[in-house]
Amino acid sequence: MTLTNSNKQDLIEETIKRYSTRIPKRYTYSTLKKITDSFKNKLGQGGFATVYKGKLQDGRDVAVKLLNESEENCQDFINEVISITTTSHVNIVTFLGFCYERNKRALIYEYMPKGSLDKYICHKGLQKGRIELNWMTLYNIIVGVARGLEYLHRGCNTRILHFDIKPHNILLDDEFCPKISDFGLSKQWKAKESHVSMSGVKGTIGFMAPEVVQRRYGKVPHKSDVYSYGMLILEVVGERQSPNKGVGDHSEEYFPDWIYKNLAECEMYRNCRQWGETEEEEEIARKLVVVGLNCIRTLPDDRPSMTEVVAMLEGNVDGLPIPSKRTLFLHPPTVSSSTSYLEH
Repeated sequence: MTLTNSNKQDLIEETIKRYSTRIPKRYTYSTLKKITDSFKNKLGQGGFATVYKGKLQDGRDVAVKLLNESEENCQDFINEVISITTTSHVNIVTFLGFCYERNKRALIYEYMPKGSLDKYICHKGLQKGRIELNWMTLYNIIVGVARGLEYLHRGCNTRILHFDIKPHNILLDDEFCPKISDFGLSKQWKAKESHVSMSGVKGTIGFMAPEVVQRRYGKVPHKSDVYSYGMLILEVVGERQSPNKGVGDHSEEYFPDWIYKNLAECEMYRNCRQWGETEEEEEIARKLVVVGLNCIRTLPDDRPSMTEVVAMLEGNVDGLPIPSKRTLFLHPPTVSSSTSYLEH
């Protein structure tokens, strides 16, 4: 049954009421305009929302995510409010409040002064004056994201499948501590369940697991997030602009395959250096590559859990298993339309 606009608004209000004891402060749209100085300072813009910088009365800087005025975004709004409300972790962005007035919908988060990870991992994308992160900082960011995902999968009262892990959705604070953001596509799942129900394709091509792209199941395993995380690692190590462009640019070798070949060469010639300038940097990079490749194994059951990923990252690199190439999904997904899918 198709919901009318009135029904959708009633659904949102009912959901807000149900979670009223846990949801942070509700703001009016007029208050949002004051907080953002009439939306003057734009931080970024996507296909479904625009983010502005603002300041609360207590002096805290905030990021205000204003969703486009489209009824199609109702489910995204509900998902994000519910999912983020149930979380509390150093590597998950803090949710401070929201606004809902008919077609005016916004989410208020803590402000992340360093922006998103994607701005730091590509030489082409580095803005003038922006620093290039060293290997240890990148390693700490990747470990922090792993801990955040482990918390979503195991630490929450209601476990959460994010569905859109990528560098753009990893925000950085003043100390480059990573925080997972953008829960618009997320799904909650019960502890006893190994799969979550899904209709349509969710995520960003290049980071989506093959089982999500190919839509083989009515239900998707929670290790789809692990695959996306593995692609994020390989994106960081490869310092390529984006898997999205790599998928469509047939003049370039698909970069997970490129990374695997480099790793194989290093295994053959033990003293070679493919990524780092020092022995320590090379060891960090090699560890990240091996963990990333394990995460993008084709079959979900072959991938490690996020708890195992954290242990692999914090353990000795020499003890990490290198997956055989036949177990890996080293081919860009084939799709028939755009590179991003936000269907529900």
